[in-house]
Amino acid sequence: MTDGIISVAIAWLNQDPDSETRAELDALIHDANSGDQEALAQLHSRFDTRLEFGTAGLRGELGAGSARMNRVLVAQAAGGFAAYLNEQISTGTAGHPDQRPSIVIGYDGRKNSDVFARDTAEIMAGAGIRAILLPSALPTPVLAFAVRHLNASAGVMVTASHNPPRDNGYKVYLGGDSQGSQITSPMDADIAAHINRAAASPIEALPRSEDYEVATISVLDAYIDATSQLSQRRGLDPKPGGLNVVYTAMHGVGWETAALVFQQAGLPMPNSVPEQQDPDADFPTVAFPNPEEPGAMDLSYALARTVGADLIVANDPDADRLAIAVPDTTAAEGFRRLTGNEVGLLLGWRAAELNARAGATGGTLACTIVSSPGLGVIARGYGLDFAETLTGFKWVSRVPDLVFGYEEALGYLVNPRTVRDKDGISAAVMFLDMAQEFHDQGVSVTDLLDQISQKFGHFVSSQISIRVTDLSIIGAIMSRLRENPPTIVGGVAVEHIDDLITGSDALPASDVLRIVLADGSRIMVRPSGTEPKLKVYIDTQSLSGSLVERRATCASTLEALESGMRALTD
Repeated sequence: MTDGIISVAIAWLNQDPDSETRAELDALIHDANSGDQEALAQLHSRFDTRLEFGTAGLRGELGAGSARMNRVLVAQAAGGFAAYLNEQISTGTAGHPDQRPSIVIGYDGRKNSDVFARDTAEIMAGAGIRAILLPSALPTPVLAFAVRHLNASAGVMVTASHNPPRDNGYKVYLGGDSQGSQITSPMDADIAAHINRAAASPIEALPRSEDYEVATISVLDAYIDATSQLSQRRGLDPKPGGLNVVYTAMHGVGWETAALVFQQAGLPMPNSVPEQQDPDADFPTVAFPNPEEPGAMDLSYALARTVGADLIVANDPDADRLAIAVPDTTAAEGFRRLTGNEVGLLLGWRAAELNARAGATGGTLACTIVSSPGLGVIARGYGLDFAETLTGFKWVSRVPDLVFGYEEALGYLVNPRTVRDKDGISAAVMFLDMAQEFHDQGVSVTDLLDQISQKFGHFVSSQISIRVTDLSIIGAIMSRLRENPPTIVGGVAVEHIDDLITGSDALPASDVLRIVLADGSRIMVRPSGTEPKLKVYIDTQSLSGSLVERRATCASTLEALESGMRALTD
C-alpha cells in the first residue's frame, strides 16, 4: 500500500512543471520513504481522491496532488475542456458547426491565478481553439460579460471567489444557447469525463501553443460602458451633499473596475478602505475574505465611522458578490450589514420599478428556492412573473424573460442583457443609484426597507448551519425528516412538505425538503453543496398590522421556528 501511493506521487511529480509544488511533493515522498507516517498520511490525503469537476467547476486548496489545485490538475482540466469544446463543434451541438471553437480566459488576484490562466490559454491554443486571455486580473463578471461580448463558445475564470486565502478554482461558462451562463448538468459530467481521459496520460502529451490572443482594454471599456448604463445619473456630475459611501474590495480585484464604473455612472466616488483596496493573495487583514464572515468588514466599519458614511459597499475578492451595510446606532460597530435577502428585495423592487417606469410589459423576477418569498409578492405587485430555481446562478441566469434575479448568499443579477451571472459591481451601481435618488429626497436605505415592509409585507429570514465531521450525519438527518416528517415546528402547524429529491415540473431533482407552515412561514432543509454542512433556511412573514406589529410577529415566529428546527436536527 505504501509503495503504491508513493508510486502515484512520483508519477505526478515527474510531470509537475511548478518548482514550488515539486519541492513540496519531493519532500513528502522522501519522508514517507523514510517511514514518516504523517508524510504518508499527507500523500494519501493528496492522492486518494481527486478534486471533482462539477457545475461549479473546480475549487480547492493549493498544493501538489490530484486532490489539490495546481498546474497539473489545471492542465488536465484545460485539456479535457478543450476536447469537449472540439467535440461540440464537430457534432454541431455548439451552434457553430463551421467554425473552430473559441474561449475567453480570465483570472483574479489569487496566488497562481495568472499562471493557471496562461496554462489554459496555451493548452486551448494547442488544441486548435481560439484562446483569448483577458489583459489583466479582473473581476469575474468581466469574464462573464466577455463571453457574450466576444461571441465566444466558452469561458474560464480562474478564481476561488470568497474562499479562504489558500484556495483557488476554475469556473466554466458556455456561450451559444447558454448565453454566457455557467454550465449545468449533464454538461459537467461530459466535461469531467473528458478531463479524466486527459488525466490518464502525462500532461506533456497535451499540445501547447503560445499562439493565443491577449484581449485589448476595449473589452473592459465595453463592460464599464454597459454597466454604467444601469445608473439614471450616467453623464451627470455628482451633486454636492450626495451620498457619503465607503467601499472595500476585500483585497480583491474589484476596486479599479468599480471606480471606473462609478465615475462613468455619475455616482459619488466612495472612500475606499486603503488596507483592502489592492489585490493581495495573502488577504492579510481578514481570516476569511467573505463579507458574510464575522470580522471581514471591520475595517470598512471603522472608516465609515471616521468619515460619517451613509452607506458601505463591499465586494468579495472576485467582485461577483455585493454586501451593503447601513448606519445602526444599536450595533456595536455603528453599522449593520443588510442580509442578502434585504438587499435582494430592495434591488428586486428597484428593478420592477424601473421596468414599469420604462413602460415595459412582462418580465420575470427570480430567486433561488432558499431566498425570500417576498420577491414573489413584489413581482405580483408589478404584474410580473415570478420564478424560483435551485441554488446557484447557473439556474437563475437561465430563467426566461429575466428582469432581475438573486440568491440570498449576496449574489445579484441586475443586467441580464449583458452578464448572465451574479455581478457585484453592476448590483452596486443599481443600489447606489437607488440610494442616491432617495437620499436626495431625505429617504434613507433603512426608510426604503420600511416602505417595502409596509407595502408588500414584512419578511424576515434566518439560517442554521450544522457543520459535521462525518458526512453520514447529514444523510441520517435528511432520512429521519423524510421517514418521520414533522407535523408541528416551533408550535406552528405544518401545512405540507415538498420533497424535491425526485424533482418536479418546475425544478430538477435536488436533495431539498421544503416545509410550508400554516402561518405562511417556510423552512428549507438541504445539504451544502460546497461544505460539510446541513443548512436550514427559515423565512417568516407578516402581512397585517402596523410595521412595529409586523416586526414583532416575525421576530417571535422566527425564534420559535429556530428552536423547533434545532430540536429536529439535533
